[in-house]
Amino acid sequence: MARPAFVGVLALSLVHSCFASTNHIRFTHKRRQSVPTSLPGNWTSKGCYTDGQAAGRSLTGASFTDTTGMTVESCIKFCDGKNFILAGVEYAQECYCDNFFENGAQNVPLTDCNMACTGNATETCGAGNRLNVFTSGKPPPPPPTIPPTIGNWKSLGCYSDNVNGVRSLPNGIAVASPFSLEGCTAACLAAGYPFSGAEYADECYCGTAINAAAGPTPTTDCNMLCAGNSQELCGGPNRLSMYNYTGSDRPTGPVGGGGGGGGGGGGGGASTVVPVTDLPKPWSYIGCFVDNAHGRILANEQPDNAKLTMESCVNTCSAQNFTVAAAEYSTQCFCGNELIAGATTAPDSDCNMGCGGNTTEACGAGNRMSVYSTSKNVTVLPVPIAQNSSIPGSWSYQGCLMEAVGKRAIPWQNIYPTNNSATTCLSQCAAFGYTVGGMEYGEECYCGDLSDVQAAGVTFAPESDCNLPCPGDPIHLCGAGNRIQYYVWTGAPPYVWNNPSNIGYYDLILSSVVVPLIATVGINGKVTFLEKDGTSEFDNSTGAYELDLSLVHDFDKAWRTMHVKSDVFCSGSVILPDKGGRILNVGGWSLDSTKGVRLYTPDGSAGVNGTNDWQENFQELALQRQRWYPTAAVLGNGSVLVIGGETGSNASPQPNLEILPNPGGNADTVIDLDWLARTDPYNLYPFVFVLPSGRIFVIYYNEARILDPNTFDTVVQLPNLPASVNNFLGGRTYPLEGAAVMFPQHAPYTDPVRILTCGGSAPGAGIALDNCVSIEPEGPNPTWQLERMPSQRVMPCMVPLPDGTFMIMNGAHQGLAGFGLATNPNLGALLYDPSKPVNQRISILNTTIVARLYHSEAILLPDARVLVSGSDPQTPNFPEEMRIEAYYPPYLTAGHTQPTFTIVTTDWAYGSSHPITVNLPQGSTATMKVSLVAAVSSTHGNAMGARIIFPAFTCAANVCTITAPPNAFVSPPGWHQLFILDGPTPSHSVWVRIGGDPAKLGAWPDFPDFVVPGV
Repeated sequence: MARPAFVGVLALSLVHSCFASTNHIRFTHKRRQSVPTSLPGNWTSKGCYTDGQAAGRSLTGASFTDTTGMTVESCIKFCDGKNFILAGVEYAQECYCDNFFENGAQNVPLTDCNMACTGNATETCGAGNRLNVFTSGKPPPPPPTIPPTIGNWKSLGCYSDNVNGVRSLPNGIAVASPFSLEGCTAACLAAGYPFSGAEYADECYCGTAINAAAGPTPTTDCNMLCAGNSQELCGGPNRLSMYNYTGSDRPTGPVGGGGGGGGGGGGGGASTVVPVTDLPKPWSYIGCFVDNAHGRILANEQPDNAKLTMESCVNTCSAQNFTVAAAEYSTQCFCGNELIAGATTAPDSDCNMGCGGNTTEACGAGNRMSVYSTSKNVTVLPVPIAQNSSIPGSWSYQGCLMEAVGKRAIPWQNIYPTNNSATTCLSQCAAFGYTVGGMEYGEECYCGDLSDVQAAGVTFAPESDCNLPCPGDPIHLCGAGNRIQYYVWTGAPPYVWNNPSNIGYYDLILSSVVVPLIATVGINGKVTFLEKDGTSEFDNSTGAYELDLSLVHDFDKAWRTMHVKSDVFCSGSVILPDKGGRILNVGGWSLDSTKGVRLYTPDGSAGVNGTNDWQENFQELALQRQRWYPTAAVLGNGSVLVIGGETGSNASPQPNLEILPNPGGNADTVIDLDWLARTDPYNLYPFVFVLPSGRIFVIYYNEARILDPNTFDTVVQLPNLPASVNNFLGGRTYPLEGAAVMFPQHAPYTDPVRILTCGGSAPGAGIALDNCVSIEPEGPNPTWQLERMPSQRVMPCMVPLPDGTFMIMNGAHQGLAGFGLATNPNLGALLYDPSKPVNQRISILNTTIVARLYHSEAILLPDARVLVSGSDPQTPNFPEEMRIEAYYPPYLTAGHTQPTFTIVTTDWAYGSSHPITVNLPQGSTATMKVSLVAAVSSTHGNAMGARIIFPAFTCAANVCTITAPPNAFVSPPGWHQLFILDGPTPSHSVWVRIGGDPAKLGAWPDFPDFVVPGV
């Protein structure tokens, strides 16, 4: 029997999770869905509403699920056909009906309902715990009631049932569909009984007398709509809508009655039905068993079937590879591989209800199951108990916890319909770093922190309240309705977030003339900014500017106006390895700009303006494909990989790559990538890294792979990236947008390199991720390692620092990358230190007063500060952000003087040696470090080109000799900021070029209107 509907009181609601391992929902990746406006009849949208709150469902009438074909129209048709005036779609595939909002349903922003319908990807069908609700416009009917009379039947109100395990009315009786109070009373009258009771929406019981232990209960206890008449109430859980026949024309009925023990029920008098003996081998009859004495004795309930036969029930179970099949109450079929909950036998005469499809066959009775199996030796598992031993990890059982009212005591939910258990649930919680967990309603698993439970203010319930067996471990308990089998992690903390006394600080350094979406430090020590058209507060903005950091005290002199010829909105940039250190920008927003190739050679010096500007000529130099949101990366051979994107603003995918300069001259050399086509639109701005083997590592959406650097064929498909504890569909690239970096490489470069990505979000409601994951792609058995962050974060920026650590900053606590899609800024900065033990690497630093949401950037400056800029969210209360900040990391706020050094040669061949003369105010060369931080261009959380290298060096007195990295795979050709560190304190940097210009980019492009630096 399907889970029935409740009205006006507590509902044992199932709140869905994307993580449910047996819920196979096909998500169609489209950028936008909308609420349809052309609807059947006079139906219109009422908005987005909450569902599945602690009090129960918001729409409690009829319902159905369609995992492949749900649409708004099909749900409206279903509800309209059953005379309901409200229809609601939820979780892409579910439809609910009612005439009233129930259980405190609340209207919420329409953006909360953002899952595509399984049958029409352009329509929204709610989300997890969110309903798109529609109304027919008709006036609501009167509220459902228990009619005071039905013919000569008189209502006695609401009565208790199953008191001390005995039925109030002992004889279950089949009622033709659609089920109603009229049908139940008519069936009892036809059988000669003077008492009739309807229970649990569609169960009918009759008797010659009411059990003495039963009695009236509040009318509100009978709160379930009749399955076939939404204007009537047919009892509730262990509650009967009770009637007494007062006429004088009642047929002569049976005398006495009464069911078996245990779960009550049974059919009363002599049975006129028999078990089936001619089933396909090896199926055979085992016996009549008591159900619900301690819970269901078979966990896998099949849909009700008014024409059920034992043959059809056995076939259903056999098709699902179950070895036990049972029928109950003439229309209900259950499957399993063993009997659970301490099942006990009852007399065969108790199973006296004929099957709906063959009234001569016994199909159980009320709380009685006719059981069949492929073996005569059926395992009967004991009454389940709470599991408090043999649980992986350091979990300790605490007791049966009450669920919170109006919210969840433990926030993150998974649904495991077939395999939930303490082991399954708590292992999932531990894997994502959570310290409390629990199971509810049998199949629901919850993970969170102790602070969540404390904030909910919940208390413990009697242990007997938690009484549902776990579907994956039926000898143990998994809570009950609004009751949680509650566990706490009592071992060593799974993570440590450091709280140092020295946390650095933010400093507002000046106002900007631009809201940059791309920020790049050039080899001239200045910062170039690019913005999309129309972003600046100034009407005459050109969209391109250069900031001289030595002149921040003089606004007019600090900024140099530059020019681009097309819209660079959501393009990508990288610094070339040519001797001019040119900045290359590719792609753009629409039309010709999407094929844009733009070049700028940084010039000038501190306090002295340069004269160079951006060079661009679409007719001469263009990409082979249109690209919006592409990534650019310098490869080991010195050429530039341009990968991914879309053909324009919210347009079709561009699932391919190309090389600059085009190795085929004017030929089409684009390589299609089916894995990008498959994962659009969640793979934009993919993260690309050259590995020490020379192969290419790519993260896109929630997947990763290694490519051959020559053919770009896949060499290794790596495991998918973990996302959040309750949603494996979360991702790391735009628009889910996390950030990614490569761990520092240390001479002699023999250790496998590790890639780190932090933050991100999930499709739909935009629940941001609260973790970092990392992997050694070329190590033995590559596996993602997860570390929790102190808070959720989407749209972060990660900045490689000269000491080998990474700043994590900017972004939001929730939402997605894009305009108007995030409203809760994450103002705190973090420091990630790869040298510390796993799960102890994150330190909590200072906070800013400036919201840095969509289109915010952070980059390392030559003086070792971090420049923080931008934010263009186009969101109410969050303006386009013109303020620029500098963050002083702790290594600059410890009171130490920065070291200095001098160097002569700044153009290095691989493996070459280069002397520097150092001045160390605090320490000696014994504690000194040398680092090379690769040139970076930052946009949308993608620090293109980011890399940190700690090369080998030797010292004699204050003269040290640095050995350049050995090859183009450890360090692809390019420019690096060279730092020395006196203990923890970095110097200012000097730009050095490593590996030359093997692709001869310095002579490209060969057109007279492009000035090139030469090879």
